[in-house]
Amino acid sequence: MNIGQAAKASGVSAKMIRYYESIGLIPAAGRTASGYRVYGQTEVQILRFIRRARDLGFSVEKIEELLALWRDRSRHSADVKHIATTQIAELQDRIAGMQAMVDTLRHLADACCGDDRPDCPILADLEQGTGVTKH
Repeated sequence: MNIGQAAKASGVSAKMIRYYESIGLIPAAGRTASGYRVYGQTEVQILRFIRRARDLGFSVEKIEELLALWRDRSRHSADVKHIATTQIAELQDRIAGMQAMVDTLRHLADACCGDDRPDCPILADLEQGTGVTKH
């Protein structure tokens, strides 16, 4: 199949397929005599793997590790679990950071009168630029 068909079958855009190929995340595609990339079911399966891993927030570096473990039939599931639990902790940290942003914005929005006056605690906080969250 060509790159467009592989993109459709895997859910990964053609642009990302070319990128993954350029960084070695997927093997270089075979080429037709006219130079078009050709993909088979194996490549589509790898692309689906990558897509699902990206959907779960894994970095390209972690996906490389996961792909290596996936290909290694003598792998230890503990190695895979370690990567997954590390990812969980990183996601929880990001969630906590986003919740802090929500709390800060909620506090600032509640402090703003939202009327015709020019005074605005939201803009005042942004102007300070200190990054200090206020609750």
